[in-house]
Amino acid sequence: MKYVIVGTAGHIDHGKSALVKALTGTDPDRWEEEKRRGITLDLGFAPLGLADDLRAGFVDVPGHERFVRNMLAGVGGIDLVLLVIAADESIKPQTREHFDICRLLELRKGIVVLTKSDLVEKEILDLVRMEIQEFVAGSFLEGAPIVAVSARTGEGLDTLRTELLRLGREVAPKPVASLFRLPIDRAFVMKGFGAVVTGTLISGQIRKEEEVEVFPLGRRVRVRGIQVHNQDTERAVAGQRTALNLAGIEARELARGMTLAPPGLFQSSTRLEVAVSLLASARPLKNRSRAHFHSWTSEMVVEVVLLGAKELRPGERAYAQLRLAEPGLFLPGDHFIIRQFSPLVTLGGGVVLDNDPPAHRADDESAREFLLTMETGQPAARLERLAERAGEISLPSLVARTGWQPEDVLNFAKRLETEKRGRLLGQPANLFVHAGYFERLAKRVLEQLENFHAANPLVSGLTKEDLRGRLARHVSGQVVLPSAVLFNAVLQSLAAEGKVLLEGETVRRAGREIQLSPQEAAAKEQISRAFEKAGLAVPTAGEVLGGLSLDRARAEKILRILLKEKVLVKVTEDLIFHRSALERLRELVARRKQQSNRLNVAVFKELTGLTRKYAIPLLEYLDRERVTRREGDERVIL
Repeated sequence: MKYVIVGTAGHIDHGKSALVKALTGTDPDRWEEEKRRGITLDLGFAPLGLADDLRAGFVDVPGHERFVRNMLAGVGGIDLVLLVIAADESIKPQTREHFDICRLLELRKGIVVLTKSDLVEKEILDLVRMEIQEFVAGSFLEGAPIVAVSARTGEGLDTLRTELLRLGREVAPKPVASLFRLPIDRAFVMKGFGAVVTGTLISGQIRKEEEVEVFPLGRRVRVRGIQVHNQDTERAVAGQRTALNLAGIEARELARGMTLAPPGLFQSSTRLEVAVSLLASARPLKNRSRAHFHSWTSEMVVEVVLLGAKELRPGERAYAQLRLAEPGLFLPGDHFIIRQFSPLVTLGGGVVLDNDPPAHRADDESAREFLLTMETGQPAARLERLAERAGEISLPSLVARTGWQPEDVLNFAKRLETEKRGRLLGQPANLFVHAGYFERLAKRVLEQLENFHAANPLVSGLTKEDLRGRLARHVSGQVVLPSAVLFNAVLQSLAAEGKVLLEGETVRRAGREIQLSPQEAAAKEQISRAFEKAGLAVPTAGEVLGGLSLDRARAEKILRILLKEKVLVKVTEDLIFHRSALERLRELVARRKQQSNRLNVAVFKELTGLTRKYAIPLLEYLDRERVTRREGDERVIL
């Protein structure tokens, strides 16, 4: 079964609701005030079976200028439009505004319906037809059917149904395989069931008992029940008018403009970068103007920051950044309408290109180049530009930035990796790194190591933690470090190329050794001899270093070199021994084992001639080295 959404558009009292009722048998005016006043104040809905394999859902929108905001909440998800024009009044102001909105939303198919045709003579009807043909020339409705009908007599309704069936079959199916999104246009309480929301399912599908996330609330709720066109069902798919009974939330917490989507995949936006066009009839739009923004069922105030322009003139198109007064869920490819802040008239519209742009200057040429790719590039090229702008970006973030299925994101990333335009990292792969950023980071690693070696000839290398900290960059006023996964991948790549050496947690440039001056080499030998000569009754490090002619800082670096080379061994913070003395101690304990495999502190002191100051730390050292094992007050020689 294929599902299409048909929307009405047109001036107030031109017979939109009567037309929908005549076609479907359902009165879309659901409020008492609407019935009493005879006009549609809010969205109305009605189903119509066009064929066994094709079903239409009608969205009837209000025509009064004061309710254009309600009209915009319903028109976003439609597949084809019925532009309704009363034969006895022809084209009126809201006809023009609704038609402009349909063009700005890039609708591709529609029918012009001449209602109230029974109220005029044939000559008048022909004249109105000619006027309409001139009105729609050059638009998506040029050459579209113009069907004269009468909701009162039924004349023309069969012809209209035939045209709806024909166009309905031509409409591209909505993306059922895409990720689920349902913009909410109504939220209410149903007695005995709780919170219910309705909307047009614009992509994907949803099943009963699945969990969804409410944006921008960030709340996870369960789908307790589903209805499509007032019929209970286990599943709803893209293109259907859908009602969901939600568990885990109160109806008062929900509102038109919110969106349901899969949990944990998307993030709300407070800033969008877009392509925006002004109507030829609009006033000029100055940079940083405030406007009313409408997308799907959302409405909010935005600040329009034009990129590279101080003003957008009527009929012109430009890239812009929209700063939203409220967060919302929007994805690249979503269309929007902007209306003047005051008075409320439609200015123009456009398409979202990036839903999480960084802060940058309005005259940043690279930003416009980025947006050109996001607007016109192939999916792999767009993914590459997103990675280029971020440097590194997780695959879940790419899903949130594109709206693509996770497996599609992974496939595009693999293609780019094959073409050496990026790298996939992680086990399993969950991070994509732009090739240029990977190379720049590797270059910076080598530069930082060279600088460090030049400034610290007595230190073998940098710790990984210190080196990673030196690679920090500033992004939108924040200090950002390369991720641990990326940092380690860069080090492994450089090590494989023979450019760096990894020694535990230390990194050094390949070919760079510790460089000692003659004075430092002599001091190194002096320190080693002092500890070796002392045997096990060693002096403190301070006492040894104090006898050198070097400054204390260089002397401590030389001491660390001897410790790193394991010429000296630090047993405690205060006691350092020469390795030869510790080797002789091991031999002494081994000879003791030939007499007895047990010893205590007193025996050890007698065996070594040491005081308790040295005996206890050395016994604990032997325990750590598994030469001995403590059992109570004694040690067992292993």
